[in-house]
Amino acid sequence: MAWLILIVSGMFETVWAVALAKMEGFSNLAPLPWLLIGAVISMGGLGLALKSIPVGTGYAVWVAVGAVTTLIYSVATGAEALTVVKVLLVLGIIACVGGLNLVSEPVA
Repeated sequence: MAWLILIVSGMFETVWAVALAKMEGFSNLAPLPWLLIGAVISMGGLGLALKSIPVGTGYAVWVAVGAVTTLIYSVATGAEALTVVKVLLVLGIIACVGGLNLVSEPVA
């Protein structure tokens, strides 16, 4: 269950990252509620997951999930182009996250 919480909370990292970008250097505060909601859910889930996942592994997975989902969002909305290099690098991130999951032992 901790891994599911970690993955979902990593996905919520996309919510606050996109909201932060839309705030345009804090000159547009309209997305602020989304930033706060996304950050609370994202970091709250990370905190819960770290009760049973080692912090180094958990944080790396959380960041990777956030990075991948943020890229997917950016490509889907047309804000960023998808290239072969980006696909290969994202596949590398996913492979590394899978490897961390395989070698991690639960927190006692």
